[in-house]
Amino acid sequence: MAGGRSPAGCPGVARGPTGPGRVTAMGSAMGSHPLPVPTTSAGREGLAALLERPGRAVVGFDFDGTLAEIVPDPDQARAHPGAVPALSRLAPKVRSAAVITGRPAEVAVRYGGFAGADGLDGLVVLGLYGAERWDAASGALQAPEPHPGVAAVQAELPAVLEEHGASQGTWIEDKGRAVAVHTRRAEDPQATFERLRAPLHALAERHGLIVEPGRLVLELRPPGMDKGVALMEYVRRTGAEAVLYAGDDLGDLAAFAAVERLRAEGVPGVLVCSGSTEVTELAKRADLVVDGPAGVVELLSALADAVDGDAP
Repeated sequence: MAGGRSPAGCPGVARGPTGPGRVTAMGSAMGSHPLPVPTTSAGREGLAALLERPGRAVVGFDFDGTLAEIVPDPDQARAHPGAVPALSRLAPKVRSAAVITGRPAEVAVRYGGFAGADGLDGLVVLGLYGAERWDAASGALQAPEPHPGVAAVQAELPAVLEEHGASQGTWIEDKGRAVAVHTRRAEDPQATFERLRAPLHALAERHGLIVEPGRLVLELRPPGMDKGVALMEYVRRTGAEAVLYAGDDLGDLAAFAAVERLRAEGVPGVLVCSGSTEVTELAKRADLVVDGPAGVVELLSALADAVDGDAP
């Protein structure tokens, strides 16, 4: 189905020669969940490396839009019902599993239901683009001191939004070490998003912050960390010899670029797009496109079926 469209609006998922998504050419053991075939040779190489030596592989995932559906109110977001069970099956079979998110780590842990979940003892959540780290093994949270520019931006933001005609429904999310402006519930979400881009960039620059655009959200945060830096540092720390990363939004492009750099260094990798009608840039660079969080859960389950976890 190369060049087609999935129900989520991204290019379709490749189909294997003996049925939907079966990777028989790789010799993987198949369970009840068929394993989709990446559309690129680099992706197929990355998947083969993961299946051959899962104990040396890292799997990383965004949270919102990847493990959890995008919802109008971010405070109501929760992990897909199948996400934790699928992660719990796969995580013990790989070197490490990580959630890399723009949310505060503690919030992602709570909304994901990760704490105390069977099989997730080794899970790591890298929050605020890697500035925070939560380890399931200890329950410990490592977090830096807030950047002084965040408080200054929070104080000025209401006046900036009013001055530039933010429509009704636009709202501010306090992330503690960052602040986000959401337009999803505005009267005209996309027009409001575009209208606020320039003034929010100017506000962020005045206080030493940067703007991270997302799916109808503009996040003002400290510079120096992104999902690519977080993923690269984590892969180096674990000594992984293969990596899979799944994301859905513009903030995940940095993680995709990190996987591409690792490939150039000889570390095989797989890029997965959690399909969305709002963001197509990830789909163009992905090796594999799945149908949103439900598709990510299916992929996790298929990987858990396909690997035995006994490889060194």
